[in-house]
Amino acid sequence: MASLPATLGRIAPATRAVAAQPPAAPPAPRPLSAREKAAIIVRLILAQGQKLPITSLPEHMQAALAEQMGHMRLVDRTTLANVVQEFLSALEDVGLSFPGGIEGALAIMDGHISSTAASRLRRLAGASAKVDPWDHLTALPNERLMPVLEEESIEVAAVTLSKLPVPKAAELLGKLPGERARRVAYAVSQTAHVDPETVRRIGLALASQLESVPPKAFEAGPVERVGAILNISGQSTRDDVLQGLEEADKNFAEQVRKAIFTFVHIPRRLAARDVPKVVRIIDQQVLVTALTVAEQNPELAPAAEHFLSNMSQRLAQSLREEMAARGKVKDKDGEEAMSAVIIAIRQLEGAGELVLVKDEDL
Repeated sequence: MASLPATLGRIAPATRAVAAQPPAAPPAPRPLSAREKAAIIVRLILAQGQKLPITSLPEHMQAALAEQMGHMRLVDRTTLANVVQEFLSALEDVGLSFPGGIEGALAIMDGHISSTAASRLRRLAGASAKVDPWDHLTALPNERLMPVLEEESIEVAAVTLSKLPVPKAAELLGKLPGERARRVAYAVSQTAHVDPETVRRIGLALASQLESVPPKAFEAGPVERVGAILNISGQSTRDDVLQGLEEADKNFAEQVRKAIFTFVHIPRRLAARDVPKVVRIIDQQVLVTALTVAEQNPELAPAAEHFLSNMSQRLAQSLREEMAARGKVKDKDGEEAMSAVIIAIRQLEGAGELVLVKDEDL
């Protein structure tokens, strides 16, 4: 075998001949893919110590970006400058941006499309492999998620808690009964080996289940609606309806009774400080009629006194004089006037101007 020096000696003349030739022109840069350009921009920004909300991207895009960065090595200055210039030019050309993702689009369209259409779009998006259902589940209010922890299996509840942000999970766990909370907390310790696809399928099933709840046609429940109607119905009608409800569904009838607010309830449910608010929005002649009828009825007299004793003395005296001059009032006129007072109180309650005292708080 020839020695290493002899071998190098034979190569040297050829090497010197090559070195004597003029340097060849650098090869033309290879066109970069969009993924490679994205990796370069992300690497540059991170190298400057800046933070990027990469976690807001779908998981498949995060994985693709990390994989691309793993394949790349060195980028020359000219290529870097060209990519940055192209990126800046693209930013300057942007005239309008969209949120990206169905949740962002629905947030913008909130109030402009029906709840049925929104639910359908969420279900379709949840079936896509590009969407993480846990992003939507995390954004749901706690009251929507509580049934999952209360009614689903311990294992599903444990996965749900594990995927939620820690403060949200802690608040939900604190609302569970003691025994259930302990079982779910222990099950969390058994979720270490659950594969990501299983977790995603659980998220899809829960999202579909929660979105399948049909939209409500009425904001208030049946008890509140019946109670509101009976509030301004005549006494005889109210008694007849309640008697019929009692015979058909005793529990529902009892709930309706609690929801009813009539003139007789005013002294114990309308706070004294709120009386002037009610007086200001009622026509004085209507108020005089209502108070006149109430004062002549032993059961309703406390309500009349509640009004008169919680307004200015001057106005109270003026109303008392008008009531004395009013004389006898027809039953129909009296009921209409008292209904107008109740409606005014309910309007103020609905507007958040006052809060009626609940019977259970008395």
